[in-house]
Amino acid sequence: MGESSSSVSIDVERIWFGGKEHIVQTSYGSVSVAVFGDQEKPALVTYPDVALNYMSCFQGLFFCPEAASLLLHNFCIYHISPPGHELGAGPISSDVPLPSVDDLADQVAEVLDFFRLKAVMCMGVTAGAYILTLFASRYRDRVIGLILVSPLCKTPSWTQWLYTKVMSNLLYFYGMCGLAKEFLLQRYFSKEVRGSTQFLESDIVQACRSLLDERRVVNVWRFLETMNGRHDLTKDLKNLQCRTLIFVGDSSPFHSDALHMISKLDRRYSVLVEVQECGSVVTEEQPHAMLIPMEYFFMGYGLYRPCNPNSSPRSPLSPSCISPEMLSPESMGVKLKPIRTRIL
Repeated sequence: MGESSSSVSIDVERIWFGGKEHIVQTSYGSVSVAVFGDQEKPALVTYPDVALNYMSCFQGLFFCPEAASLLLHNFCIYHISPPGHELGAGPISSDVPLPSVDDLADQVAEVLDFFRLKAVMCMGVTAGAYILTLFASRYRDRVIGLILVSPLCKTPSWTQWLYTKVMSNLLYFYGMCGLAKEFLLQRYFSKEVRGSTQFLESDIVQACRSLLDERRVVNVWRFLETMNGRHDLTKDLKNLQCRTLIFVGDSSPFHSDALHMISKLDRRYSVLVEVQECGSVVTEEQPHAMLIPMEYFFMGYGLYRPCNPNSSPRSPLSPSCISPEMLSPESMGVKLKPIRTRIL
C-alpha cells in the first residue's frame, strides 16, 4: 500500500506549467502521476479517457487562462495516467494480469496514500470518469467532489460492447491504424471539429491524431478490455457523499449514459451541464464551457477564481456577485441549460 510504495521522480521540467512526473509503484503495477502546483494546497486528481493522457485530455482546459487560474489558484493537480499511457511508456508485458476496474480504483487510493493525500477533488473523462466514480463509491470519505465529463456508470450496452470489441480487435491485429484512430476520434470529438469533405479537421483533432501515434497499442488495448468488463455503478450513486458536476456534449456517444447517471444521483447535490455542438472530451473541444459551472461548483466549497484585471472578462463571477441561494445544496439539483461557447 502507500507506506510500502516507492517512487522514481523524472527530473524533467514540463513546459506545461512546470510540473514533475512521478512513477509510483502500487500493488497493481507502476502508474505515472504528473504533479502541478503547490502541494500544500488541496488536491485535484484527474484521470483521462482511453488512449489519452493528461497532455491530450486536459491541456485544452489548462491552456484556457481563466480555467487555469481557477484550478491552480485553489488546487495542486495530480494527473494520473492509465497504466502505460504516459509519455514514453514502454509496452506492458503480457505476463502482467489484466487489471479490473476495481483494481484501477484501488490503485488511485494507493496513489493518494503515496502522496499522503486524504480527501480530494476528482475530475475524470469518460473511462476516467468511471474509474473515479468507482473510487468515490469505494472510498467515500476520500472524495469531496466529482467533476465528470461524459461519464460512464453502467455496464456496456450490446452496441457499446460490440463497438469496443471491434476497436480492440483492430488495435490487437493492426495496431494504431487509420481506422482505429477514426474510431477513437469519433469517441472523443463532434463531427463539426472532425471535419468533412468541405471542411478541414480542427487543430485539436490533428494534434490528437498525432498523439495517438505515440501510444503503445498493447497498453491501449488493455485499458479498453478492462473498461469493456466494467460493472454497473447505478446502485452505488445514491450513496455518494459528495457533490457532483457532470458535463456532456450533445454530440457525445455517451450522452445517454450521462442522462442516466444524473437521473440516479441525489439531485440536491448534482448538476448536469449539456454543451451544444460538442463531443465527449469537453475539456479539449470546448473548455470555456466548463468555466462558469466550475466556478459556481467551487464556490459551494468556499473557493473562487482570483481577479486579474489584465485577463479577458469571459467570466464575471466573483464571490460578491453570486447570490447565496446559488450556493445552497438545493441549487445543485438544477439542471443547467445547454450552453454554447464555440468561438466562430
